[in-house]
Amino acid sequence: MLKISDCMKKNVFAIHDTDTVRDAINLLVTHHIGLLPVLNDQGRPIGVVGLRDLLNLALPAVVHILDDVDFLGDFGAVESYIPSKEILNQPITRLMRPSTVVREDAGLLRAYATMLRHDLHDLPVIDQDGRLCGIASRVDIGTTILTSWQKG
Repeated sequence: MLKISDCMKKNVFAIHDTDTVRDAINLLVTHHIGLLPVLNDQGRPIGVVGLRDLLNLALPAVVHILDDVDFLGDFGAVESYIPSKEILNQPITRLMRPSTVVREDAGLLRAYATMLRHDLHDLPVIDQDGRLCGIASRVDIGTTILTSWQKG
């Protein structure tokens, strides 16, 4: 049985719970990634923050209820909006969401089912001590499964 540790990325970028929103933005942009686990002093995930969370700072509330939002550009472009220094300097813990994780010995089916159940594209992976040891995406899991199909 294949395990999540067989396909996860081991070089994981994460952020400390005392870092700021600005720090998270810098990591996401610099490393071109979409999700950052938020870690406590012991290296254990206590939450996550992603592109979606940060971009929501600039989105008007109506984008979630309108089908056509093209006209909103006439009122000010989202891409030119810059959050205030107060928002950028607040602790990342104010913006983070709860973290869903799997242990490194979890099978691919369990990991993928967890991602589907929680509508996740990336899944932090922890070791037996609860410390972050990897991250897996739907693509990581899917291509690992499809590779075994090529042999058939």
